[in-house]
Amino acid sequence: MTDLAPASPASPGGAGANHIRPRRGRLSLLSRRDKVVLGLMIGVPTFLDLVFIWLPTLASIGLSLTNWNGATALTAKNFVGLKNYQFLFTSYIPFWPAVAHNLIWLLFFVCVATPLGIFFAVLLDRELRGSVIYQNVFYLPVVLSLVIVGFIWELQYAPTDGFINGVLGRTGQDNLIDWLGNPAINIWAVVVAASWRHVGYIMVLYLAGLKSVDPGLREAAAIDGAGERQIFFRVVFPVMAPINVIIVVVTVIESLRAFDLAFIINQGTNGLELLSTLITNNSLSEASLIGFGSAIAVVLLTISLVPIVIFLTRVMRDQTA
Repeated sequence: MTDLAPASPASPGGAGANHIRPRRGRLSLLSRRDKVVLGLMIGVPTFLDLVFIWLPTLASIGLSLTNWNGATALTAKNFVGLKNYQFLFTSYIPFWPAVAHNLIWLLFFVCVATPLGIFFAVLLDRELRGSVIYQNVFYLPVVLSLVIVGFIWELQYAPTDGFINGVLGRTGQDNLIDWLGNPAINIWAVVVAASWRHVGYIMVLYLAGLKSVDPGLREAAAIDGAGERQIFFRVVFPVMAPINVIIVVVTVIESLRAFDLAFIINQGTNGLELLSTLITNNSLSEASLIGFGSAIAVVLLTISLVPIVIFLTRVMRDQTA
């Protein structure tokens, strides 16, 4: 009986060297072409974001500390520190009315437009006959630009031949109502026009969220004897918490960045002052107060960051939970 000796390992120069080779580095799953495409997909949007968003934002913060008019060279003599902010908060008369108008815009969106959008979404979630047609009708204003929306509502609010005056008639003194020229009521008229668009936007967001709710939750609540109102407020609404946060953030941002309608009607003056129109009217006026307009922009940016930070904090908390 012969002994079976273990085979000796192949020598580096032997035949086994052709079959067993050490791995050099980690195998890459991306080719050179894939890396170039991936770099362009990430790099180009990042570059555009830096150039058109972050750099102008940083430039606005820096210009807010100057009295530069945009026509002359920017020098150290133009640096005025916080004087623009001091004048804005203490002496600039249109500033606080503009803040009040933005708050009116926000409150009307929160208390009227957003609940209407949620209400229409709940109705259309029931699979009504012709619900697709209703969805398109309510969503149509969202597709239109705010410039077109402004022109449409200018025709509706026209004092002499407008549809709204034709329906409501005249005042007690037999005068036609000047919806857009009267500074006591024009802000409300413009907010109604803006809500026409905002309702459809909220409806689509909330309807998409309702479609993702598990039907078993509603069935279980119905078996327990809950009515439709109880099912919505005690089951569906809490489940829709992420969508609710998004809707609140969108509503706040939409009210803060309101500009188009007020500027189209009367350039944001005569009772339609908003923070966004003050930025444009100061920066692009004959005086070219670039520095002062930048200070207003920084204030608006600071206010806008509050809902964004709240939203990001909520998202990160949900992801880490």
